[in-house]
Amino acid sequence: MAQSTGNPSINKRKREPLIPINGPLRQTVDAIFIIIGSFIMALSFNLFFLPNHIASGGVSGLSVLAQSWLGIEPAFTQWALNIPLFVLGFWLLGRDYGIRSLLGSVILPLFVFLTKDWPIPTSNPLLASIYGGIGVGIGMGLVYRGRGSTGGLTIVAQLLQKYSGLTFSLCVVLLDAIVISSAALVLSLEQALYALIGLYVTGKVIDAIELGFSFTKVAYIISDHNEPITKAILEDLDRGLTKLTAEGGYTGEHRTVLMVVVGQSEIPRLKTVVQSVDPNAFVIISNAHEVLGEGFRNIKA
Repeated sequence: MAQSTGNPSINKRKREPLIPINGPLRQTVDAIFIIIGSFIMALSFNLFFLPNHIASGGVSGLSVLAQSWLGIEPAFTQWALNIPLFVLGFWLLGRDYGIRSLLGSVILPLFVFLTKDWPIPTSNPLLASIYGGIGVGIGMGLVYRGRGSTGGLTIVAQLLQKYSGLTFSLCVVLLDAIVISSAALVLSLEQALYALIGLYVTGKVIDAIELGFSFTKVAYIISDHNEPITKAILEDLDRGLTKLTAEGGYTGEHRTVLMVVVGQSEIPRLKTVVQSVDPNAFVIISNAHEVLGEGFRNIKA
Protein backbone atom coordinates (compact mmCIF):
# COMPACT_ATOMS: atom_id res chain seq x y z
CA MET A 1 0.00 0.00 0.00
CA ALA A 2 1.28 3.48 -0.83
CA GLN A 3 0.16 6.83 0.47
CA SER A 4 1.24 10.03 -1.25
CA THR A 5 2.04 13.13 0.73
CA GLY A 6 2.35 16.28 -1.31
CA ASN A 7 3.25 19.86 -0.66
CA PRO A 8 0.56 22.33 -1.77
CA SER A 9 3.24 24.53 -3.30
CA ILE A 10 4.21 21.66 -5.58
CA ASN A 11 0.65 21.21 -6.81
CA LYS A 12 0.81 24.71 -8.25
CA ARG A 13 3.48 23.50 -10.65
CA LYS A 14 0.98 21.37 -12.54
CA ARG A 15 0.10 22.75 -15.93
CA GLU A 16 -1.48 21.58 -19.13
CA PRO A 17 0.80 20.24 -21.90
CA LEU A 18 2.02 22.97 -24.21
CA ILE A 19 1.01 20.89 -27.25
CA PRO A 20 -2.24 18.84 -27.10
CA ILE A 21 -1.50 15.13 -27.38
CA ASN A 22 -3.65 14.32 -30.43
CA GLY A 23 -4.23 17.72 -32.03
CA PRO A 24 -3.07 18.84 -35.49
CA LEU A 25 -0.19 20.80 -33.98
CA ARG A 26 1.12 17.65 -32.28
CA GLN A 27 0.89 15.77 -35.58
CA THR A 28 2.92 18.53 -37.24
CA VAL A 29 5.54 18.37 -34.49
CA ASP A 30 5.66 14.57 -34.82
CA ALA A 31 6.25 14.89 -38.57
CA ILE A 32 9.06 17.40 -37.96
CA PHE A 33 10.71 15.00 -35.51
CA ILE A 34 10.46 12.16 -38.03
CA ILE A 35 11.89 14.28 -40.86
CA ILE A 36 14.81 15.64 -38.80
CA GLY A 37 15.52 12.21 -37.31
CA SER A 38 15.48 10.57 -40.75
CA PHE A 39 17.89 13.21 -42.09
CA ILE A 40 20.34 12.63 -39.22
CA MET A 41 20.14 8.87 -39.75
CA ALA A 42 20.77 9.22 -43.49
CA LEU A 43 23.68 11.57 -42.95
CA SER A 44 25.26 9.27 -40.37
CA PHE A 45 24.79 6.32 -42.71
CA ASN A 46 26.50 8.07 -45.65
CA LEU A 47 29.28 9.73 -43.67
CA PHE A 48 30.26 6.82 -41.44
CA PHE A 49 28.65 3.43 -42.06
CA LEU A 50 28.52 3.12 -45.84
CA PRO A 51 32.04 4.29 -46.80
CA ASN A 52 33.54 2.07 -44.10
CA HIS A 53 31.38 -0.95 -45.02
CA ILE A 54 29.71 -1.22 -41.62
CA ALA A 55 26.41 -3.12 -41.81
CA SER A 56 25.03 -2.56 -38.30
CA GLY A 57 21.67 -4.24 -38.67
CA GLY A 58 18.34 -3.31 -40.24
CA VAL A 59 17.52 -2.46 -43.82
CA SER A 60 20.38 0.05 -43.91
CA GLY A 61 22.76 -2.79 -43.07
CA LEU A 62 21.30 -4.90 -45.86
CA SER A 63 21.77 -1.99 -48.27
CA VAL A 64 25.48 -1.86 -47.33
CA LEU A 65 25.77 -5.56 -48.16
CA ALA A 66 23.86 -5.10 -51.43
CA GLN A 67 26.21 -2.33 -52.54
CA SER A 68 29.34 -4.28 -51.59
CA TRP A 69 28.16 -7.50 -53.19
CA LEU A 70 25.99 -6.37 -56.11
CA GLY A 71 26.87 -2.70 -56.57
CA ILE A 72 23.28 -1.54 -56.00
CA GLU A 73 22.69 2.03 -54.81
CA PRO A 74 21.80 1.82 -51.07
CA ALA A 75 18.80 4.17 -51.39
CA PHE A 76 17.27 1.91 -54.06
CA THR A 77 17.76 -1.17 -51.88
CA GLN A 78 16.11 0.60 -48.95
CA TRP A 79 13.13 1.68 -51.04
CA ALA A 80 12.84 -1.80 -52.55
CA LEU A 81 12.66 -3.34 -49.07
CA ASN A 82 10.78 -0.62 -47.19
CA ILE A 83 7.85 -0.24 -49.57
CA PRO A 84 6.71 -3.91 -49.62
CA LEU A 85 7.38 -4.19 -45.88
CA PHE A 86 5.28 -1.06 -45.33
CA VAL A 87 2.40 -2.59 -47.35
CA LEU A 88 2.73 -5.82 -45.38
CA GLY A 89 2.73 -3.96 -42.06
CA PHE A 90 -0.25 -1.83 -43.12
CA TRP A 91 -2.16 -4.99 -44.00
CA LEU A 92 -1.27 -7.11 -40.97
CA LEU A 93 -0.64 -4.54 -38.21
CA GLY A 94 -3.36 -2.03 -39.00
CA ARG A 95 -3.93 1.40 -40.48
CA ASP A 96 -2.56 3.41 -37.54
CA TYR A 97 0.84 1.75 -37.67
CA GLY A 98 0.96 2.03 -41.45
CA ILE A 99 0.37 5.77 -41.46
CA ARG A 100 3.08 6.39 -38.87
CA SER A 101 5.55 4.26 -40.82
CA LEU A 102 4.88 5.76 -44.25
CA LEU A 103 6.75 9.03 -43.82
CA GLY A 104 9.90 7.48 -42.37
CA SER A 105 9.89 4.56 -44.83
CA VAL A 106 9.86 6.91 -47.82
CA ILE A 107 11.88 9.89 -46.64
CA LEU A 108 14.84 8.06 -45.08
CA PRO A 109 15.98 6.49 -48.39
CA LEU A 110 15.36 9.85 -50.07
CA PHE A 111 17.75 11.56 -47.68
CA VAL A 112 20.24 8.73 -48.17
CA PHE A 113 20.11 9.38 -51.91
CA LEU A 114 20.40 13.18 -51.58
CA THR A 115 23.40 13.06 -49.21
CA LYS A 116 25.31 10.25 -50.89
CA ASP A 117 28.07 12.51 -52.25
CA TRP A 118 28.80 14.44 -49.05
CA PRO A 119 32.50 14.22 -48.06
CA ILE A 120 33.28 11.64 -45.40
CA PRO A 121 35.03 12.80 -42.20
CA THR A 122 36.95 9.59 -41.44
CA SER A 123 38.06 6.31 -42.95
CA ASN A 124 38.83 4.78 -39.56
CA PRO A 125 36.25 2.00 -39.08
CA LEU A 126 36.36 2.21 -35.29
CA LEU A 127 35.61 5.94 -35.27
CA ALA A 128 32.99 5.38 -37.96
CA SER A 129 31.22 2.67 -35.95
CA ILE A 130 31.14 4.87 -32.83
CA TYR A 131 30.10 8.16 -34.41
CA GLY A 132 27.83 6.47 -36.92
CA GLY A 133 26.14 4.68 -34.03
CA ILE A 134 25.73 7.97 -32.17
CA GLY A 135 24.21 9.70 -35.20
CA VAL A 136 21.85 6.86 -36.06
CA GLY A 137 20.84 6.59 -32.40
CA ILE A 138 20.03 10.30 -32.22
CA GLY A 139 18.04 10.09 -35.44
CA MET A 140 16.08 7.02 -34.39
CA GLY A 141 15.44 8.54 -30.97
CA LEU A 142 13.93 11.63 -32.62
CA VAL A 143 11.81 9.46 -34.92
CA TYR A 144 10.51 7.55 -31.91
CA ARG A 145 9.87 10.86 -30.11
CA GLY A 146 7.71 11.72 -33.08
CA ARG A 147 5.81 8.47 -32.53
CA GLY A 148 6.98 7.26 -35.91
CA SER A 149 9.05 4.53 -37.51
CA THR A 150 11.47 4.21 -40.39
CA GLY A 151 9.87 0.92 -41.38
CA GLY A 152 12.23 -1.77 -42.54
CA LEU A 153 12.99 -4.71 -40.28
CA THR A 154 11.11 -3.02 -37.42
CA ILE A 155 7.93 -4.10 -39.19
CA VAL A 156 9.26 -7.64 -39.55
CA ALA A 157 10.12 -7.67 -35.84
CA GLN A 158 6.58 -6.59 -34.93
CA LEU A 159 5.14 -9.30 -37.17
CA LEU A 160 7.39 -11.90 -35.53
CA GLN A 161 6.30 -10.67 -32.12
CA LYS A 162 2.64 -10.89 -33.10
CA TYR A 163 2.75 -14.38 -34.58
CA SER A 164 5.59 -16.07 -32.65
CA GLY A 165 4.96 -14.91 -29.09
CA LEU A 166 8.56 -13.71 -28.70
CA THR A 167 9.29 -10.31 -27.18
CA PHE A 168 9.80 -7.38 -29.55
CA SER A 169 13.35 -6.73 -28.33
CA LEU A 170 14.30 -10.37 -28.91
CA CYS A 171 12.86 -10.25 -32.44
CA VAL A 172 14.92 -7.13 -33.19
CA VAL A 173 18.07 -8.77 -31.83
CA LEU A 174 17.49 -11.89 -33.94
CA LEU A 175 17.02 -9.89 -37.14
CA ASP A 176 20.06 -7.71 -36.48
CA ALA A 177 22.07 -10.85 -35.72
CA ILE A 178 21.12 -12.22 -39.16
CA VAL A 179 22.26 -9.00 -40.86
CA ILE A 180 25.56 -8.85 -38.96
CA SER A 181 26.22 -12.55 -39.56
CA SER A 182 25.67 -11.89 -43.25
CA ALA A 183 28.19 -9.03 -43.02
CA ALA A 184 30.74 -11.49 -41.64
CA LEU A 185 30.22 -13.68 -44.71
CA VAL A 186 29.92 -11.00 -47.41
CA LEU A 187 32.48 -8.54 -46.01
CA SER A 188 34.69 -9.87 -43.22
CA LEU A 189 34.53 -10.93 -39.59
CA GLU A 190 36.31 -7.71 -38.64
CA GLN A 191 33.63 -5.59 -40.35
CA ALA A 192 30.96 -7.56 -38.50
CA LEU A 193 32.67 -6.76 -35.21
CA TYR A 194 32.67 -3.07 -36.06
CA ALA A 195 28.98 -3.41 -36.91
CA LEU A 196 28.34 -4.80 -33.42
CA ILE A 197 30.01 -1.72 -31.91
CA GLY A 198 27.83 0.56 -34.01
CA LEU A 199 24.70 -1.35 -33.07
CA TYR A 200 25.55 -1.20 -29.36
CA VAL A 201 26.23 2.55 -29.45
CA THR A 202 23.00 3.14 -31.36
CA GLY A 203 20.98 1.30 -28.72
CA LYS A 204 22.55 3.28 -25.87
CA VAL A 205 21.94 6.62 -27.58
CA ILE A 206 18.30 5.71 -28.32
CA ASP A 207 17.84 4.94 -24.62
CA ALA A 208 19.32 8.32 -23.72
CA ILE A 209 17.03 10.15 -26.15
CA GLU A 210 13.97 8.21 -25.02
CA LEU A 211 14.64 8.32 -21.28
CA GLY A 212 16.24 11.75 -21.17
CA PHE A 213 19.48 13.07 -19.73
CA SER A 214 18.12 14.09 -16.34
CA PHE A 215 20.09 13.26 -13.19
CA THR A 216 17.11 12.54 -11.02
CA LYS A 217 17.44 10.30 -7.96
CA VAL A 218 14.92 8.30 -5.97
CA ALA A 219 15.55 7.78 -2.26
CA TYR A 220 14.01 5.18 0.08
CA ILE A 221 14.21 6.08 3.77
CA ILE A 222 13.55 3.64 6.63
CA SER A 223 13.47 5.23 10.06
CA ASP A 224 11.74 5.14 13.44
CA HIS A 225 11.13 8.89 13.08
CA ASN A 226 9.06 9.08 9.92
CA GLU A 227 6.85 12.01 10.87
CA PRO A 228 9.62 14.56 11.58
CA ILE A 229 11.50 13.38 8.46
CA THR A 230 8.34 13.77 6.40
CA LYS A 231 7.81 17.28 7.75
CA ALA A 232 11.41 18.24 7.03
CA ILE A 233 11.26 16.95 3.44
CA LEU A 234 7.98 18.75 2.74
CA GLU A 235 9.07 22.05 4.30
CA ASP A 236 12.85 22.20 3.82
CA LEU A 237 13.20 20.44 0.47
CA ASP A 238 9.78 21.47 -0.89
CA ARG A 239 9.31 17.97 -2.27
CA GLY A 240 6.40 15.57 -2.04
CA LEU A 241 6.91 11.99 -0.97
CA THR A 242 5.13 8.65 -0.83
CA LYS A 243 4.74 6.39 2.20
CA LEU A 244 5.12 2.70 1.38
CA THR A 245 3.97 -0.05 3.71
CA ALA A 246 6.65 -2.73 4.06
CA GLU A 247 7.42 -5.76 6.22
CA GLY A 248 10.83 -6.67 7.60
CA GLY A 249 12.12 -9.91 6.13
CA TYR A 250 13.83 -11.01 9.34
CA THR A 251 11.69 -9.45 12.08
CA GLY A 252 8.35 -9.59 10.31
CA GLU A 253 7.59 -6.10 11.66
CA HIS A 254 5.52 -3.69 9.61
CA ARG A 255 7.45 -0.57 8.69
CA THR A 256 6.82 2.57 6.71
CA VAL A 257 9.26 3.39 3.92
CA LEU A 258 9.45 6.96 2.68
CA MET A 259 10.05 7.32 -1.06
CA VAL A 260 11.10 10.72 -2.35
CA VAL A 261 12.31 11.80 -5.80
CA VAL A 262 14.81 14.65 -5.93
CA GLY A 263 17.28 16.22 -8.32
CA GLN A 264 20.98 15.43 -8.23
CA SER A 265 21.78 18.77 -6.57
CA GLU A 266 19.26 18.11 -3.79
CA ILE A 267 20.89 14.87 -2.60
CA PRO A 268 23.26 16.54 -0.08
CA ARG A 269 20.36 18.51 1.42
CA LEU A 270 18.25 15.35 1.66
CA LYS A 271 21.05 13.52 3.48
CA THR A 272 21.49 16.44 5.87
CA VAL A 273 17.75 16.61 6.57
CA VAL A 274 17.49 12.88 7.31
CA GLN A 275 20.67 12.77 9.40
CA SER A 276 19.61 15.76 11.48
CA VAL A 277 16.42 13.94 12.46
CA ASP A 278 17.67 10.35 12.68
CA PRO A 279 21.41 9.60 12.31
CA ASN A 280 20.59 5.87 12.31
CA ALA A 281 18.11 6.02 9.41
CA PHE A 282 18.59 3.51 6.59
CA VAL A 283 18.70 5.34 3.25
CA ILE A 284 18.87 3.89 -0.27
CA ILE A 285 19.53 6.28 -3.18
CA SER A 286 19.36 5.13 -6.79
CA ASN A 287 19.06 6.60 -10.27
CA ALA A 288 15.68 7.39 -11.82
CA HIS A 289 16.04 7.53 -15.60
CA GLU A 290 12.98 9.65 -16.22
CA VAL A 291 10.49 11.28 -13.84
CA LEU A 292 7.21 12.66 -15.17
CA GLY A 293 4.60 14.52 -13.17
CA GLU A 294 4.32 17.11 -10.42
CA GLY A 295 7.46 19.15 -9.85
CA PHE A 296 9.27 17.49 -12.79
CA ARG A 297 8.62 17.14 -16.52
CA ASN A 298 5.13 17.02 -17.98
CA ILE A 299 3.94 13.66 -19.25
CA LYS A 300 4.28 13.52 -23.03
CA ALA A 301 2.96 10.78 -25.29
